[in-house]
Amino acid sequence: MAPPNRPAPRTMTVLAKRNVTPNMLRVTLGGEGLAGFPPDRQGGYVKLNLPQNGGKPAVRTYTIRAQRDGEIDVDFALHAETATGHAGPATEWAMTVEPGAEVLVGGPGPAKPLPAGHSFYLLAGDMTALPAILVNIEALPADARGLAVIEVMSVEDRQDIAGPAGFEIQWLVAEQPGLGAAEHLQTIRDAGWGAEDLYAWVAAEFSTMQALRAYLRDERGLGPDRLYISSYWKSGLTEEAHKLAKREDAEAQ
Repeated sequence: MAPPNRPAPRTMTVLAKRNVTPNMLRVTLGGEGLAGFPPDRQGGYVKLNLPQNGGKPAVRTYTIRAQRDGEIDVDFALHAETATGHAGPATEWAMTVEPGAEVLVGGPGPAKPLPAGHSFYLLAGDMTALPAILVNIEALPADARGLAVIEVMSVEDRQDIAGPAGFEIQWLVAEQPGLGAAEHLQTIRDAGWGAEDLYAWVAAEFSTMQALRAYLRDERGLGPDRLYISSYWKSGLTEEAHKLAKREDAEAQ
């Protein structure tokens, strides 16, 4: 049963799936269960309740990459856990599910666009954060300026971005996700950004998040009004273990 004031999960149908790039798979959801779904929720999130063999469903949170009449797109980064060598339940589901299958979907959670009015925006993340990064950039006004540093698994995983003309994209290629914290940090250090009215948005693997947090918050002095930072996963850990690591890290902070 859903908690009070939270709608029960909807049963949605897989309408289609396709590779956006070699390592990014898009699943389109819709059907009768989408009736009454709030409009314009791209950039918000849904919670997928994924069945497990004989066990409790695995609940995983994903960004709504796009929303159209009667359907939403959810993108999945196709990388295995670097320590365990196998895909997690959400990736496994996305790779094996076929159109016509049904899935319970919680939400949607609200979109959290970049705050307006800043003179420069710095975004950083890997392929797990790429859907949110793209939605945020595409929603910026035409005169916005900024830089995005995005880690992908191959050159072919770069995506076209319909962003402002004054927004620069730097792509980092790392075949094994989760090991690029040093390069990510150095790229941002070398970028030469010095805008006084900077807003930074970061979502990445746990160690990359920690490295960028130390630089942006501790060294550059960005407070919570100018910095959003989160880890979306941790190399070698299950989602449940990652949540525990996040909690311990937050308490230590």
